[in-house]
Amino acid sequence: MSSRIGVAIVGASGYAARELIRILLNHPDVAITAATSRQDEAPRLDALHPSLTRRIDLACEPFDAARIADKAEFAFLALPHTASMAAVPGLRQRGVKVIDLSADYRLTDPQVYADWYGHEHVDARGLDEAVYGLPELFRRRIPGASLIANPGCYSSTSILGLAPLIAGDLIERSGIIIDAKSGVSGGGRAPKPNFHFPECNENFSAYGVGRHRHTPEIDQVLTTVAAGKGDPVEVIFTPHLVPMDRGILATIYAQPRKPVAEHDLLDLYRAFYAESPFVRVVTHLPATKDSSFTNFCDITVRVVRGRILALACLDNLIKGAAGVAVQNLNLILGCPETTALH
Repeated sequence: MSSRIGVAIVGASGYAARELIRILLNHPDVAITAATSRQDEAPRLDALHPSLTRRIDLACEPFDAARIADKAEFAFLALPHTASMAAVPGLRQRGVKVIDLSADYRLTDPQVYADWYGHEHVDARGLDEAVYGLPELFRRRIPGASLIANPGCYSSTSILGLAPLIAGDLIERSGIIIDAKSGVSGGGRAPKPNFHFPECNENFSAYGVGRHRHTPEIDQVLTTVAAGKGDPVEVIFTPHLVPMDRGILATIYAQPRKPVAEHDLLDLYRAFYAESPFVRVVTHLPATKDSSFTNFCDITVRVVRGRILALACLDNLIKGAAGVAVQNLNLILGCPETTALH
């Protein structure tokens, strides 16, 4: 590429935005040309994130779609749920391509979105045109997209752990149990009582039981992977908060349709992800520190008393957010998918 492409970070104060900036600073083909913050003042990025001191000289500004369009061809939206849908139409009308890290464009049915997020979706066109940005499954659709719905971190872990089994029609599609644990950064930077140090330190708890918003996202994507064969996928998803900074580990339990050998399952996973540079199919039991600060998702599979157990882990801020967002950018730009991510 002859010149660097301008990108904007819309909502630059959060943990995922910080990781995104760090990655993009190492990208040879893009430059961060704008950043926004909803704070009353216009803080510098290195004031919001002191680790960026002397790495970037840029002050935030209030969001204005026209000003962003003057400075950037792409915008990464790291805004709260329901805020992105208010910003996306103005950006796209001005020719800015959007990679949205919120949940606003992940669910294809506006009524399902309203049921789970308690808010009517106001951008029907965007919802209809958005491409789900999980490269391992939708790599061919992403390059031509102008709006990418970045996956949720729990969703990526769970979907990648289950996709080979669903695509191969090897397991029953109901009664799938996903027992997942996440570090505290998964809840974002805004203070919340249960993330307060005295509450979460030396503590371990489930939350969102039966009502976590990633549940319909996992169901929807895995049903798409099933390609219309048989019943929709329905998972029982239970997240847990673990007193660590980052990382997700999901232990997934599924009922096979017929007996299967463990080594055959490992071969299946290796073949399924053979063209996916950021999925590592391993024989050991993966741990969150193995993938911390990387864009890798580590997966293994076991057969225990006739059940299939898939174990998957990733860094929720990178492969679960900022890293996969850059994967999507690379695919749209025609760069090697791994650019800036190793």
